[in-house]
Amino acid sequence: MRTSKKVVAWGMVLSTVMLTLSGCGSNNASTTSPTTKPVESAKATEGAKAEGTKLAGDFEIQYFVGGYGDAWWKQAIADFQKQNPDLKIKESAGAKINDQMKPRWLQGNPPDFVYIDGAGSNTRQMVTDDQLMDITDWLKDAKNVDGKKILDLLIAPPEEYKPGKAFAVPLVFGSWGTFYDKALFKSKGWEAPVDFQSFMALGEKIKADGKMSDYIHTGVYPYYINGALLDPTIIAMNNYDTSISKKINTLEKGVWKSEPVMKALDKIVQIRDKGLIDKASPALNHTDSQSQWLQHKAAFIPTGIWVESEMAKDIPAGFEFGFLPSIGQDKGGKFVANPYTSTVGIAKKAKNPEAAKAFMQFIFTEKQSKLWAELSKAPSNIKADLEGTNAPALTKEAAKFYNSPNTVVAPEIVIPEELVTARNNATIALTKGEITPQQWADRMEEATDKIRAKEKK
Repeated sequence: MRTSKKVVAWGMVLSTVMLTLSGCGSNNASTTSPTTKPVESAKATEGAKAEGTKLAGDFEIQYFVGGYGDAWWKQAIADFQKQNPDLKIKESAGAKINDQMKPRWLQGNPPDFVYIDGAGSNTRQMVTDDQLMDITDWLKDAKNVDGKKILDLLIAPPEEYKPGKAFAVPLVFGSWGTFYDKALFKSKGWEAPVDFQSFMALGEKIKADGKMSDYIHTGVYPYYINGALLDPTIIAMNNYDTSISKKINTLEKGVWKSEPVMKALDKIVQIRDKGLIDKASPALNHTDSQSQWLQHKAAFIPTGIWVESEMAKDIPAGFEFGFLPSIGQDKGGKFVANPYTSTVGIAKKAKNPEAAKAFMQFIFTEKQSKLWAELSKAPSNIKADLEGTNAPALTKEAAKFYNSPNTVVAPEIVIPEELVTARNNATIALTKGEITPQQWADRMEEATDKIRAKEKK
């Protein structure tokens, strides 16, 4: 699973979908002052240090281990260690690492390098809390170990949480969406929907069949339905003008009550009121709902393209993953791909910042992108051609949508953690029929007003 996170200029970007990190590790700390020189890797080759560079001292890497697993992290860190034998690398990793490491961040004793993903992590919040290093000047000309400029290799550029400033670099590129079993649909003679109207029509047919629900979602983690259904529908209802994402990210007053948002909320209400949402949804978490979906207790589920990797042990024989970027667009409209990215950054109080920069130069390469795709079974944010790799069919299918002129790739919604919580609570209340769209919008405007007031202080 993952949490939140760009304005991406797309058109041609994704003939290369790729991959990014997944984690592994031990746990524990950082230490000692490094005795290093700045990394100069313009003429270096993959896996080799730049001439004159000497990395030493303790170097700690924190990374979350979730749906992407930890195979890529283990491999990347082991290879980096071989190239830098004088470094003493410590890995702080695991499914609960964000909560476990939080006290150290608050006490000013953070790791050097951090992968920001999973529950309890939020890049924007870390920037607001002044926990990440400003890498703007360094990143401007930073080159990877192949001598290629890192910024030129990115699908999604770094988010400017402060105007003109870069604090983190997107490493993982993925997409929310609605998933189904192609094999099931073939056996039933069902056509995958291409818009909201065909989704609702098929939903009525599935409901009448009486053997499964139409749509199941993760009520315990409502950001799944926000990312896969609400956000892309907002873009579609704004006539595919993605600028509304920036209005949301900048906390523009009144945006939650705007017409596109209200129309998108109404689509959720229509699904709810037609009885197409599985009644168990509000009580389920992501893996429980995904497990029930895999067992054909529901035809559709909102999740991310990490689902195949995350549920690998539970996939029934013959199951064939199908992917739809969005289902909220009206008839004749385009698909909307709502991306998510997970970033990496360097702690402002890092004890070995040069090793952290060198590691960033080591991982942002085409080689690592392909390795990520194969080991984590998902795309990264580094441009690379996945043809000829062992990347799963689902990842390649998603790439086809990203490359299609019939798909709009939207900027990512990146809002403060406090507002993420407010939106999650409002959405689950909406799906349960406890509040109206207007009350949803009222809640969001009130929560946003409070955050805006805090940020002015």
